[in-house]
Amino acid sequence: MTRIGSSDLDVFPLALGGNVFGWTADRDASFAVLDAFAEGGGDFIDTADSYSAWVDGNHGGESETIIGEWLASRKPSGFVVATKVSQHPEFRGLSAGTVRRAAEASLSRLGVDEIDLYYAHFDDETVPLEETVAAFGQLVADGLVRHIAVSNYSADRIREWIDIARRLGVALPVAVQPHYNLVHRNTVEDTIIPVAEEFDLGLVPYYALASGFLTGKYRSTDAASVDSPRASGAAKYATPHGLRIIDTLQEVGDAHGASVAATALAWLRAQPTVVAPIASARVAAQVPDLLAGARLELSTDEVLRLDEVSAWTPARA
Repeated sequence: MTRIGSSDLDVFPLALGGNVFGWTADRDASFAVLDAFAEGGGDFIDTADSYSAWVDGNHGGESETIIGEWLASRKPSGFVVATKVSQHPEFRGLSAGTVRRAAEASLSRLGVDEIDLYYAHFDDETVPLEETVAAFGQLVADGLVRHIAVSNYSADRIREWIDIARRLGVALPVAVQPHYNLVHRNTVEDTIIPVAEEFDLGLVPYYALASGFLTGKYRSTDAASVDSPRASGAAKYATPHGLRIIDTLQEVGDAHGASVAATALAWLRAQPTVVAPIASARVAAQVPDLLAGARLELSTDEVLRLDEVSAWTPARA
């Protein structure tokens, strides 16, 4: 178990991503994935109110609804549920009224009295940050939310949020959710991790497996030809450099009897301030690799080897 920043939330060091629930995993498949995750020791679920509004026929909230039905059916003990606000078609942005209504809608879909971890999904610069910070603080004061967090915020805006929260005397964020993995490192390591270290924020990185690329499924530069809804997201990483990273993950993983995916997650867990990478599974058979990634401990030399093969330096003008 690992603590999320300065909160009282102790979680299994891997968050199960709920983005596929209601998208590439229907209700039955989602229940099977959640069952496998819980049976393997998992207790941390990440979703958003907008999942999966992009699917034809969906309206947003499908993932929360499935998770809520699973929680009501299984009644697991000690599960931590994180969700987010700002992208649902009916609750766009981060005005005070929107934040409140969206939180109440999420609580209803999830079937819980309190959201364990509530993220501002994307920054909304059309709304004064003080209004947003105060709205999140009020949710905590009113007992609708235990802890707050931010996702996709710049380092400067995180600092500004914390300064405002301190001045207002409201709850401080305890976590940050950035896009971070072996093939997408620089911005997080240069700007977000230093802020997280300064303010005791836990990192809960999304795209931990780079849209599936870091599972090792894509072994050629023609990844886009793979028949999968997520293949286009992985294709951009299937470069000669990206494939060298996969080869190294394979070699390091083989030394532990671990998969490429488990090794990629273990590398991410070894990074400063990282609490629990987020990874999703479309079918229950994919869950054991994720659970293994939460338990695999790489040596310092193995982490350094993966650091070196994945290092990227922007071209100079």
